[in-house]
Amino acid sequence: MTLVVGGPDAATTSALLIELGLLVLSLAVLARMAHRIGLSPIPLYLVAGLVASDGGPLRLRLSREFVELGAEVGLVLLLLALGLQYSASELRAGLRTGRGAAGVDLAANFTPGLAMGLLLGWQPTAALLLGGVTYISSSGVVAKVLSDLGRVGNRETPTVLTILVIEDLVMAAYLPLMAVLVARPGLTAAAVGLTVALTMVSLAMVVALRHGGTISRWIRSPSDEVLLLSVLGITLAVAGLAQQLQVSAAVGAFLVGVAISGPVSSRAAQLIGPLRDLFAATFFFFFGVVVDLAALPAVLWVAVVLAVVTGATKVASGWWSATRAGVGRRGALRAGTVLIARGEFSVVIAEIGVVAGVNPALGPIAVAYVLLLAFAGPIITRVVDRSERQPASWQDDL
Repeated sequence: MTLVVGGPDAATTSALLIELGLLVLSLAVLARMAHRIGLSPIPLYLVAGLVASDGGPLRLRLSREFVELGAEVGLVLLLLALGLQYSASELRAGLRTGRGAAGVDLAANFTPGLAMGLLLGWQPTAALLLGGVTYISSSGVVAKVLSDLGRVGNRETPTVLTILVIEDLVMAAYLPLMAVLVARPGLTAAAVGLTVALTMVSLAMVVALRHGGTISRWIRSPSDEVLLLSVLGITLAVAGLAQQLQVSAAVGAFLVGVAISGPVSSRAAQLIGPLRDLFAATFFFFFGVVVDLAALPAVLWVAVVLAVVTGATKVASGWWSATRAGVGRRGALRAGTVLIARGEFSVVIAEIGVVAGVNPALGPIAVAYVLLLAFAGPIITRVVDRSERQPASWQDDL
C-alpha cells in the first residue's frame, strides 16, 4: 500500500487526511487489542511502525514531516502527563528517602547496557545511551499494572513509586547531558553547553518545587478550555525554549507538569489525557518507522541478553529496596517484578541517538529490547500475583 502526497493543494490535503485517518484507525485497532489482552499498547505501536518502515512489508510512504511533528508533540505531552502525576512534596520526599534505593537501581540496571555497548565496540556516547535504555522502568506500564491488579494500596507500592520518581528525576539531568554529547561539539563547547543545560534544569526544578503554587494560581480557570490552552501553551513554549538551550524538550515538559500542583494538576491531567494518548501513539509508531526492520535479526541476540540480565537485575534491585523498607518476601517480589517493563523513556533515550546517528544498531536493539520487556514485564507480574493468591501465611504479605 502506498500513499503519495503531491499535486494541487486540494489533492495534497485530501491525501494527508486519508493518510492520517488510516494511521489513527490502525492505532485504535492495536490499542483495542492490547487492552483486551491486558497489556500496554506501546509494543504494538512499535511493531506497526516497523511494518510500515522502509524495510517493512507495508512500506507506507508517509508524510514524514507531519508524522514527525506529531511524534514530537506526543513526546512533550507524554512527559507533561508524567510530571503532573508528581507533586513538589512527593518529589522532595522521594529525594530524601529513596536515595539508597535509587543508587542500587541505577548501578544494577544502567551498568549492563553500558557494558554491552562497550563490549560491542561502540563509542562511549552510544554506550551511555544504551545504559539509559536498560536503566529506566516504564512509569506508564507500571502504573497500569498496579491499577489493574489492585496493588495501589499495597505496602510495597510506595517503594515502587519512589524508585519511579527518582528515575524520572535522573532523566532530568541525563537527557540534557546526552543531548550535548550526541551533538559532538568541541571540548569547550561541550562544557559550556552542559553547564547551561544543567543550570537551566536546576533553575527549572527550583521554580517547580518552590513556586508551583503560584504558577498554578496564574493558570487556574473555571473554564476547561482556558485551562487546557494555558497548559498546552506554556508546555510547548517551555519545551521549545529548552530545546534551544540544548536541554531536552521532554525535560522541559516534565518540569512544567511538576510545577502545576493541587486541583489544577488533576484537572489538567484529565484534559491532557486524550491528546497525550493520540500523540504518544504517533510517537511510538514513528520511532518504529525510522528503525530499519532488516537490522533487527542481527541484533536480536543483544536485546535478548539485555532483557534477561536487566529483567533479573530490576527484580533484584526492587526486591532489595522493598526489603530495606520493611516489606516482606512476597511484597518484595511483587515490587521487583512490577518494575521489569521498559517503555516510553527507553524509546525517548534511543531516539536521541537515532536522530543524531550515533550508532545504527542502537534503534533496532532498543525496539527489540522494549518489545521483549514491555510484553514480558506485565505477564511475569500477573503470574506472580496469581501464584500469591494461593492460601499462604498472612505474615508473608507484610
